[in-house]
Parts: sequence; structure tokens; C-alpha cells
Amino acid sequence: QVQVVESGGGLVQPGGSLRLSCAAAGFNLADYAMSWYRQAPGKERELVARISNFRGGFYYADSVKGRFTISRDNAKNTVYLQMHSLKLEDTAVYYCKREPTPFRNGYWGQGTQVTVSS
Repeated sequence: QVQVVESGGGLVQPGGSLRLSCAAAGFNLADYAMSWYRQAPGKERELVARISNFRGGFYYADSVKGRFTISRDNAKNTVYLQMHSLKLEDTAVYYCKREPTPFRNGYWGQGTQVTVSS
């Protein structure tokens, strides 16, 4: 059974840091590109960062470049999102996604809340 489970969210002050984890089960993480998305209240879900399955190619939204880092540990079947210098506007529910391939559907986790507040 495919599972993608996020953890690590919470309440943090502006300028603080958090590390989100995405634990994958039921599939070989190494075969898939993985992404972090976020959705703030009243806004559409947006792509934050993506890491490819080959040669570690990366994508970051302009709003998080230089502050967020996506990484993966295929041996642990886990993807991470390290977030530094958090801003109020980073407040959102953060979702991990297994990206689709020509042969497999994408798969979303349930999300983890990140709240940046003083």
C-alpha cells in the first residue's frame, strides 16, 4: 500500500527554522521525483521544491530560494525539506507528493501545518 506521511510541522517564530520529513512506504522512493507543495488559507496550492530521481536535479520556487533545501535519503525512504529564515508568509499546510511517471500516478500526503508567528 502506497503511503506518504509528512511530519515536522509546528509553530515557529519569524527567522526560525524547521525540518519537515516525508516518509514513503509501499514503493521504491529512488524511482520517483518527489516534491513539497504548500497551501495557505484562501490560496491555491503551490509547488515549493522538487527533487528529481536521477542525479538529484532540483527546483525551488523563487519565494524560497536560498532559504529552503530539499533532500532525499533513498535508503531511509524519506524526503526532507529544511526551512530556514522562515517568514510569516511561509505559513501554510505543507504537502509531500510522489510525482507521477508515465506508468504510475502521483500520490499526495495528508499535509503538515507550519505556522510562522511571533
